[in-house]
Amino acid sequence: MRVVVVGASGNVGTALLRRFMTDPTVTSVVGVARRVPHGLPPLPYRIASWVACDLGEGVPDEPVVARLTDVFAGADAVVHLAWAVQPSHDRRRLFDVNVSGTRRVLAAVVRAGVPHVVAASSVGAYSPAPDDVPRAEGWPTDGVRSSSYSLHKAAQERLLDETEATHPGLVVARLRPALVFQRDAGHEITRYFLGRFVPRALLDGRLPVLPWPSGLRLQAVHADDLADACREAVVRQVRGAFNVAAPGVLRGEDVADVIGAGAVREVAPSTVRAALAAAWHARAVAVGPGWLDLALAAPVLDTARAERELDLRPRWTAADAMREVVDGIVAGDGTASPPLLPRRLTRHSASHG
Repeated sequence: MRVVVVGASGNVGTALLRRFMTDPTVTSVVGVARRVPHGLPPLPYRIASWVACDLGEGVPDEPVVARLTDVFAGADAVVHLAWAVQPSHDRRRLFDVNVSGTRRVLAAVVRAGVPHVVAASSVGAYSPAPDDVPRAEGWPTDGVRSSSYSLHKAAQERLLDETEATHPGLVVARLRPALVFQRDAGHEITRYFLGRFVPRALLDGRLPVLPWPSGLRLQAVHADDLADACREAVVRQVRGAFNVAAPGVLRGEDVADVIGAGAVREVAPSTVRAALAAAWHARAVAVGPGWLDLALAAPVLDTARAERELDLRPRWTAADAMREVVDGIVAGDGTASPPLLPRRLTRHSASHG
């Protein structure tokens, strides 16, 4: 199979390239990214031929669609992973990459005659859930109104719906994962979600009390387990939506155990939201209060369909996946890919690994 991975240099893309490295079914991989690995990149990036393309480039759709169409020609499947969460204060840029970028990818898929597209959606696409009852893929995907990330994921879902309706011969699959963690994403997650003013040492067993918003619970999945699910979706040419999450729902005590915090203190979500909003507007943290709103509203994912049709058998629990990324954050870990590149590596050394 010839597979084109849009967003191949990021967190999930890196794991998917690792999965394809030893997969005899996937014989050719093309990686598309705004910032591509330079020179002769190390594994797993070396298995792909690379094309630079900014999905959110501020031009009419046609030049980007035409470029992508050339790249997609002859592909058996396109995997769309590209997504921007920064700069969080520039919502126009985020919309251009996430929503306009998805529209451009789908237009190129249709124009190039690609038979199958697998898109990375998210638990963030779902409408708020009033309880902890696990929700299957039929739960509404209208998003959380106060979260731009969530609204963009909901908009992506509508674009996928429209493409399916107007091109019934195209097989469209969408994966809706929980939080995606791996050690190699440690520096990227620090940069994208924590910001430069949040001390990494707080995650290294030095936090005496973990403030925890009342009612917050999280699910996670290791990037390698998500990559397995994505590979199965590609090779099996499946259609439809699939929730992907590891076993376990994380609450305050679980997270405190992962980071070695001494105790948990529940805090009213309104208090946490006000503090987060102030810190975000002051540029002291990287993401705004919409992310807290999304975390509090997101449903617990029912993964039965992925277990049944994609043979989802996670090797990491949610706590294990979180522990891995926390270790990566503390160590400042990353890879030779530009989005995951840790500060301690120069671009010269990253291109010769």
